[in-house]
Amino acid sequence: MAAYMRSVICLVSIERNALLGRGSGVIVETKRYVRGLRRTPVRVLFPEGETDKVLKTTPTEQNHRLQNVKKEKETKVAATRRQEEKDFVKEHGHIKKEERTHVQQTTPKLPHVTDAKDYIDGLRFERAFPGDKRLARLVSVARSRTFREHQGKILLEGRRLICDALDAGANPQMVFFSRVDKLRELPLDKLKRATLVKVKFEEIKIWSDVVAPQGVIAIFSRPDPSRMNFSNRGHSVPLSLICDNIRDPGNLGTMLRCAAAAGCHDVLLTKGCVDAWEPKVLRAAMGAHFRLPIYPSLDWDDIEKHLPHPVTVHVADRFLETEDTQVKASHTPSKPGDYGWVSNRPNRKNVRYEEYESDSDSDREEEGLSLPIVDSKVYHDAWAKSPTALVIGGETQGLSLESVHLAEKTAGHRLFIPVVPDVDSLNSAMAASILLFEGRKQLLKLMQTSGRKWKSKVEQFS
Repeated sequence: MAAYMRSVICLVSIERNALLGRGSGVIVETKRYVRGLRRTPVRVLFPEGETDKVLKTTPTEQNHRLQNVKKEKETKVAATRRQEEKDFVKEHGHIKKEERTHVQQTTPKLPHVTDAKDYIDGLRFERAFPGDKRLARLVSVARSRTFREHQGKILLEGRRLICDALDAGANPQMVFFSRVDKLRELPLDKLKRATLVKVKFEEIKIWSDVVAPQGVIAIFSRPDPSRMNFSNRGHSVPLSLICDNIRDPGNLGTMLRCAAAAGCHDVLLTKGCVDAWEPKVLRAAMGAHFRLPIYPSLDWDDIEKHLPHPVTVHVADRFLETEDTQVKASHTPSKPGDYGWVSNRPNRKNVRYEEYESDSDSDREEEGLSLPIVDSKVYHDAWAKSPTALVIGGETQGLSLESVHLAEKTAGHRLFIPVVPDVDSLNSAMAASILLFEGRKQLLKLMQTSGRKWKSKVEQFS
């Protein structure tokens, strides 16, 4: 029996080898069968009449289909986007050649098609394409005083400042915003002639001057004070502020804010002052640029032309008061109070002028200009009795000699603010605020008591 079984097994083995040798596919190994199950099934196409019979596809096949559809859609969208960029380059011919080539050859990572989302209340806005340098270029040049003066552009950041400019009649040229809701916060009816560009918030954060940007930056034409619409003109008094050599942006911005709050008629800036449209000055002024006329970079001949006739010019000068009538010429100030706006020993009879600092003192001596003689007054005495101008000098250079000559010419006074002993002087912005509001109080009191005569003077001033 054992021999019979061995012969059967041998015969089966021989037949199996013979069949495999002839290439027959009858016997299939288990390993090959398992590999066959792992393959993706063949796609079945049904006849036209049997389209309702659909087989369920595997997840892998569904992913392949979605990827193919997405690639086709992205290809069409990218082609449309490139055509839009070509049209944009043709419309803006001022773009440099290398930037034009970059725009034409670059395919955006996130393609975009112009659709209904590119319009807001009837206004069309653009989307900054990758590599768009308009924001960086405009912000960089707008920070330069030379560019602002030669090209006539200013940079405003933040909703409040932009709204103040639009309300005053300033002309917007280009507005960059990060979200549509930020643009809706602005009066859209006044942005019809401006170019609206949507950029990423990261771009605005890079070029912003503030720690927490609001997501909106605008480029305006440099405003002309004679054409602006100032809303608070009805509350102004015949009082002008003259800023002489104010070189600190924070001080100048604060002084402009105080002038607007005190209802000054206008503000005149000499050529030695910092630019009124400096970003730091704009932030410190809190919209004062669009509430009263500001005339920058004036020499003293132009300042006299801007003032009414007649007018009284008062100065808040640096001076040294002593108890003795004889003062040594070699005396040098030893504390900040000697340089500032105040005096701790107000003695009107014994007052000596310090020499006015100037780079051209020798030239003035050759021209025969003598130091002016101007009486001093405490700030709360009556000094604003008619259309008045107040001159505030810088803390470093002080007042110019021309300002004191103008005060002498118009019978003005040197105003000072007494403080307690051993206290440092007030800075220029603080002194300006005290004197401006005191002048407003005195002028309003005269306007109430004088009646018609005073109204005629005010009309001449305006």
